[in-house]
Amino acid sequence: MSWRPENFPQCMPCLIVKNCKESIEFYSKAFGFKELEGASTDEKGDIQHVMLQLGDCTIMLSPEGAYDMPHLPPVSSGAPSPMGLYIYIENVDRLYDQAMAGGAKSLNKPEDTFWGDRHCRMLDIDEYEWSFATVAKKT
Repeated sequence: MSWRPENFPQCMPCLIVKNCKESIEFYSKAFGFKELEGASTDEKGDIQHVMLQLGDCTIMLSPEGAYDMPHLPPVSSGAPSPMGLYIYIENVDRLYDQAMAGGAKSLNKPEDTFWGDRHCRMLDIDEYEWSFATVAKKT
């Protein structure tokens, strides 16, 4: 028996979002995440917890107020995103165009960085900061 569930990554960020259904649609369209089976709903049928996957990156989403958690997404709290997510993908330029068409807000367009990645930054609909990168050269 393993110390973690089978086929789960060791670290999965859980983002508190304004509305899970809207966030699932956004992450699917803008970033290419796929919804994993097993979303939890409340008695009204509203999603309270869901997992999404992009490659080997898995994130969890819960709406504000779920499970009596006091947390709010940046869009509701008015505070800037307290964390950023950095994800390597095959083609950062293609993902950036897809994300812009899907409703993300650009913080910086794809550019080659001094550390060797081609990198872009953006905000999602809940104003969490996302960085996507593709290795551009060996450092």
